[in-house]
Amino acid sequence: MFTQSIWKDTAPIYNFETLYNDISADVAIIGGGVTGISTARLLASKGLKTVVIESLKVGGGTSGHSTGNLYVTIDKNLGVLHDKYDRDTLIKVVESRSQALNRIESWVKELLLDCDFKRQNWNLYSATNESDDKIAQELEHARQAGLGMKEADPALFPLKISRGITLADQAQLNPMRYVQELAKAPGENMAIYECTRVNEIEESDEGVILKTTGGNVHADYAVMATHVPKGFDLLQTLLGPYREYGIACRADNIDFPEGIFWGYHQEGKKISSRLYERDGKRYILFIGEPHKVGQSKDNRQHLQVLTDFAREHYGLTEVVYRWGGQHYRPADLLPYIGRRSQHGRTFVATGFSTDGLVYGTLAAMMIADEITGTPNPYTELYNPRRFTPVKSAKNFISENVNVAATFLKDLPGGADKDAFSDIKAGEGAVVNYEGQKIAAFRSTENELHLNSAVCPHLKCIVNWNNAEKTWDCPCHGSRFSKDGLVLEGPAWGNLSRINFSDDLPEELDRDKN
Repeated sequence: MFTQSIWKDTAPIYNFETLYNDISADVAIIGGGVTGISTARLLASKGLKTVVIESLKVGGGTSGHSTGNLYVTIDKNLGVLHDKYDRDTLIKVVESRSQALNRIESWVKELLLDCDFKRQNWNLYSATNESDDKIAQELEHARQAGLGMKEADPALFPLKISRGITLADQAQLNPMRYVQELAKAPGENMAIYECTRVNEIEESDEGVILKTTGGNVHADYAVMATHVPKGFDLLQTLLGPYREYGIACRADNIDFPEGIFWGYHQEGKKISSRLYERDGKRYILFIGEPHKVGQSKDNRQHLQVLTDFAREHYGLTEVVYRWGGQHYRPADLLPYIGRRSQHGRTFVATGFSTDGLVYGTLAAMMIADEITGTPNPYTELYNPRRFTPVKSAKNFISENVNVAATFLKDLPGGADKDAFSDIKAGEGAVVNYEGQKIAAFRSTENELHLNSAVCPHLKCIVNWNNAEKTWDCPCHGSRFSKDGLVLEGPAWGNLSRINFSDDLPEELDRDKN
């Protein structure tokens, strides 16, 4: 396997039941990642009967492919917030994220979660003096937000830098171990069902019904802890879907300091690194190379950039793990957390950027408060129904122009049946055949798997991800397995299977026989 998350390979994977009948609960939660499991545990502790419905495995989606870094600042740095918001907003963002990080630590200690949680320094540096101004500005913005950020001694960094700053008392963990252990920890009023996909939500004044592959779930409220709302939602026009990559290199003999290190390198390229140790093995992780989902011509190249970085700066050549993770960037830079509509019974939590472990926990705290009628000081700040045209305009326009251009570019074309024979074993391609766009994958046994290349969400055309062997939608970020099974994103269902009858292309006919 070319891509495999280090977190999935170093975590106990527990098995939870699959749903096979109709059930009822106070709250039904779609998604078993950090947001869903945290929400369920908080609501259950307040006496509400909660049910989590996960289509794959608990923690197996975005949570199990994240960085495992926990911090109270944000991935784009506080400077981007400073350009759009006042000082009070910066303070609230930092305060809310700090409370969520503390909530994570409290669970780790109270429930004795074996997840490699560790308080660490968070560090930001410029490798060349061309980014020194960014470091100086971030230091000033952090101090305005009430953070005790300080200038850092360049000698404390793992490589030669021009300037650096540091923030104490941040943290890191193994996110897959954390979510798995949190889900498995003893507790009442909480049930989890895996390998059960929700196909539809029906909402009325009386409650909600989740229609799943194993039965209907009746509840008073539903929570979409799915990283992005499922189905069509206007919020999707305010979100930019991105993928970012990580590698883990064996580093048993490398002297690498403790801490989380974010660095600006040539041309403003940002790469983060940190040490991880488990079962007597040492790894250094490198994260970076973001791009719009489904819009990379060569996904492997992004991983190669990280591999080259590890070799050139640290002499590391043994890449043991490679993986990709997904995030959604909100137009006005803040997540959307709360009721989907003013008096609705469905809650959403989305737009976390790459800060999802902390924001996902914050979302759980806020949604649990709203369902139980407890005032929360951050409700309006992250309200998904907020109207911020000035703050959102630039990103809203650029993201939606990109979506429109992608859609128009991939309108169905003419026949190109010879392209089937050009697909190598283990690879995929979108092929035009008799007016259809076909997502064709050739297995290592030389068998072609054919699905419609039309994403069932809003009919955009998927593209082949040659690193992770998936079909990725360039419009709103839905992703599908090589066989067309939905993996993540707003799409409810799978890519449609293509079944030719009599006039198979010669190439397909030969493979079938």
